[in-house]
Amino acid sequence: MNTITSTEMRTKTAELIATLLSGGKIDLVHRSRIIGKIVPEQHRPKIFTKKDLEYLKQLIRKMNFPKFSQKQMEKNYREHMMKKYGKNLPRR
Repeated sequence: MNTITSTEMRTKTAELIATLLSGGKIDLVHRSRIIGKIVPEQHRPKIFTKKDLEYLKQLIRKMNFPKFSQKQMEKNYREHMMKKYGKNLPRR
């Protein structure tokens, strides 16, 4: 896909996005004239390496967050919602 019309932009959005994600450049045609170019963003988000992930895991361990069960988290959430919204909160 090297060119796309303004109408095709609406109807073939998935193809447009796929082309941009693969690094392709597209000319935008409107009323039989090329009015612009659509180019993919040059900057890509950094992908974490194994070393980065290990460092993050170590940081999380050092923070020593309390470990709650699902039941305890739901109880804490329910108590917070009761304080915030009162007794009119529907029961499960």
